[in-house]
Amino acid sequence: MSKQEKLKAQILSGASNANIAFADLCWLLERLGFDARQKGGSHRVFKRQGVEEILNLQEKAGKAKPYQVRQVSEIIRKYEL
Repeated sequence: MSKQEKLKAQILSGASNANIAFADLCWLLERLGFDARQKGGSHRVFKRQGVEEILNLQEKAGKAKPYQVRQVSEIIRKYEL
């Protein structure tokens, strides 16, 4: 199982939303075809053609915020990414 598949499975399971590294979540989104529209400052804004939602992510102590991990999980499921 590749790193991408492992991380995606971890996010979809919802068991460890508080333990997802921010950098790993951003990496996964880029692998899934999302573009980081804003990289500076404290936020990263991701957009993907064919996905109407915009993901606005913010790091907290090196981790992604749990509610934002849930948003990513919902989008992966909704669009079957």
